[in-house]
Amino acid sequence: MTTEPRWLSDPEQRAWRTFRRMFPLLNAEIARDLGQDSGLSEADYDVLSMLSETPDLRFRISDLADRMRWSRSRLSHQLTRMQARGLVRREECPTDGRGALVVLTEEGLGVIEEAAPFHVESVRRHLIDLLTPAQLRTVVEIGEAIATRLDEGRPADQEEAPGSDRPTPTAASATNPPR
Repeated sequence: MTTEPRWLSDPEQRAWRTFRRMFPLLNAEIARDLGQDSGLSEADYDVLSMLSETPDLRFRISDLADRMRWSRSRLSHQLTRMQARGLVRREECPTDGRGALVVLTEEGLGVIEEAAPFHVESVRRHLIDLLTPAQLRTVVEIGEAIATRLDEGRPADQEEAPGSDRPTPTAASATNPPR
């Protein structure tokens, strides 16, 4: 027995298509600015900002991959490129011989501190300053509702650590300057 799809109504279709059009346009503008202003890719910035937000500037690699929702392979390749540029280094995990840590270097910290003001200006220019305070609150409500629902289905090994309610990398970079 096949069930009829729940087709989108006209308002639902408009919301979906608007989101699909807006999201890549916004990301492309911010990524373009990031590359021009600092020479960083989005992936570079995401890793650097996540590390800069930790008290000891380090993250267990497997936990960072889970937090960023990247495969360990993708993160490993990214870290290799960043390590070659002196932005991060890898260390053995003192509590687990099989684990490894990624550590933000002084150079990496300097790069993220230099890039952050340009990045926040780009986020403001392409998103924040285009919306009213009420619209911004709506964006937050929508984003939180969707993220909460999607995280409900997340496998237990990808759950965030208790109390780790930090914003996503891009949001954190745009609202909180790095350490």
